[in-house]
Amino acid sequence: MIPVETDIIHEQGEQKNWNESFYFSFYDRGNDICGFMRLGLKPNKNEKMLFCFFMMPDGTLVGTKEALEFDGPTLTAKGVTFTKVEGEKVWNLTFDGELPAHKKGEDTVAKVRFDLRFEGTNPMFNYRDCVTSDKEALAAAVASEHLEQMGKVLGSLKVDDRDYYIKGLGGRDHSWGERDWTAPRAWVWLTCQVSEDFGFNVTKLYMDKGDIDAGFIYVDGENLPLVKVDMVTEYDADGSPNTLFMAMYDKDGVVYGVKGEVKKKAIMEFKGENERGSIMFETLAKWRIDDGEDAGFGIAEYLFRK
Repeated sequence: MIPVETDIIHEQGEQKNWNESFYFSFYDRGNDICGFMRLGLKPNKNEKMLFCFFMMPDGTLVGTKEALEFDGPTLTAKGVTFTKVEGEKVWNLTFDGELPAHKKGEDTVAKVRFDLRFEGTNPMFNYRDCVTSDKEALAAAVASEHLEQMGKVLGSLKVDDRDYYIKGLGGRDHSWGERDWTAPRAWVWLTCQVSEDFGFNVTKLYMDKGDIDAGFIYVDGENLPLVKVDMVTEYDADGSPNTLFMAMYDKDGVVYGVKGEVKKKAIMEFKGENERGSIMFETLAKWRIDDGEDAGFGIAEYLFRK
């Protein structure tokens, strides 16, 4: 079990790109709404990064990505606030204000209010449990400390005059250490929640000096570390992922076959040093594991260096 004191804002390191990141996502099948949001603290660059998006059932993308002036080590930016209720277990996510909205080429502004509760459904997983020391060193420029947790999300969401009661499954990620968005050639980060008792999390990191596989599958009440992931992706014309085929190998040698199909997407860009940049596709995917009857849903995040 990971000690509760890891679920805090840590003392900053000396690296220019030192970052502390808290991320939450969910998918409500009944309302067909996917939400994802992140607060990233970069005190050595005097920066606080926010993104908060909702992919709505009519195809509207409501949300924003902004780099703001650092105003202290707090988990709030432009009204988006993450509040820890119980370490390693329960968080509240709140906002009341305006967010940009985009649909079919038209940009507008939406009035948005949400009050959501994330409750973890499995023990938090530490990526150190599945990555060797040499791979850990290879990934140090991306995030040296990385925790993941599946969960359920309940609460209220209002977009303009439409009220929704949110009841979905999702995940959260907490990382800290150096974070250079342009350091990897690419990364693929995947989450899947089939139920409160079954799901997976995968990171495939492509660095200039080698690749790194990490993640876990949660089954029978246990986080099973993944030691290898093979994947093949089909892409749309804009470079975004469309369909993913994957084989996941756990520490006991069990192989899981997975097919993912992208249902919704958002696109974000990041700028780095020396005119380097990257583009990230944040998508909602529908997953089938070993041709099972029960589908899972989650985030398929693809980042590419430009």
